[in-house]
Amino acid sequence: MTEQVIRIGIIGSGGIARMHARAYKRIPGVVVAAVADIVPGRAQALIDEEGLAEAAAFDNTRKLLEQELHGVSICTPNVSHHEQALLSLEAGKHVLVEKPLSVTLDEGIEMVETAERMGKMLSVGFQPRYDDNIKLVREIVQSGQLGGVYYAELGGGRPRGIPGGTFIRRDIAGSGAIADIGCYSLDMALYALNHPRPLTVSAFSGNRLGTNPAICPEADRFDVEDFGVAFIRFENDMVMTFKTSWAMHLDSMGSTFFLGSEGGLKLGSGRTGAWGGSFDCLGDIRMYRDMMGRQTETAIPLSGQPLDEPFFLKISDFVRAIRDDAPAPVPASEILVQQTIIDALLRSAAQKREVDVEWPSILRR
Repeated sequence: MTEQVIRIGIIGSGGIARMHARAYKRIPGVVVAAVADIVPGRAQALIDEEGLAEAAAFDNTRKLLEQELHGVSICTPNVSHHEQALLSLEAGKHVLVEKPLSVTLDEGIEMVETAERMGKMLSVGFQPRYDDNIKLVREIVQSGQLGGVYYAELGGGRPRGIPGGTFIRRDIAGSGAIADIGCYSLDMALYALNHPRPLTVSAFSGNRLGTNPAICPEADRFDVEDFGVAFIRFENDMVMTFKTSWAMHLDSMGSTFFLGSEGGLKLGSGRTGAWGGSFDCLGDIRMYRDMMGRQTETAIPLSGQPLDEPFFLKISDFVRAIRDDAPAPVPASEILVQQTIIDALLRSAAQKREVDVEWPSILRR
């Protein structure tokens, strides 16, 4: 029996869209049939440069969605994720949207509700979940070897690494380092901890370096945060410290680690600075436990998985879910938990006080 050909559309034509196109081309029985971009000529340029021989170019999403497609990849700037996802879901397409899920919590809620109403899949592009080392971290935490986890600290951030362009414009990106790289460390930790419910957040964010022309060439256009920290309380008597940055006068904000009643787990960096949840710079994993009355330290070997494999697995798993009529590989409802924290973090930083996390009714079901 001949396997059904899965037809995919790609919305957006920037760098991440090209990565999606290349991954889809590697999967047997998959055709990229359409590409859309609002900038004239860009969709066709992606088609030509990536060799998408069967793809048609469109200058708006609605025209693309009129085509016979099983699913779409949304690879547009953050601020348009919400609109593009709603259009795609209501057109009866399965959706893989790049991170972050949305700019606001309300937008994320509407996206999840629309996916449920339409009976379509809404998956979010967090490829670190497909890294063997991240899977191992989750397995260790979930195994109970650490006991009850009562504290987690998320290191990470960059000593220097402001991306520029659309990333530093609030009207396009929504927020800065928190949405760009902070979301990775949050997803890693929440995924490992099985998404406990957050209760309160006390946060600070700033852009002291991004608005400095000596550090950022686009300082005059910089209107998002380049730095964020938060103290997060959860309902299971656990707390978390979150830290992220695009730039700072320091090499590291410390390691990422989990502390439990029976042991601890520390995740070190393979680069200058601390590791913060992105799979491509994890340096080591170490477990700390008591044995025979003494504290022991065990180095856990890292996987030799190729760095580009998690991204490919993210795409191929989306195709598998379409083909098998399976649930979303990275459910938007899980990412909505992260979104409640980011929403509270930004509100707390703006109000300069601790705030309650707004918990959507859709997550109570």
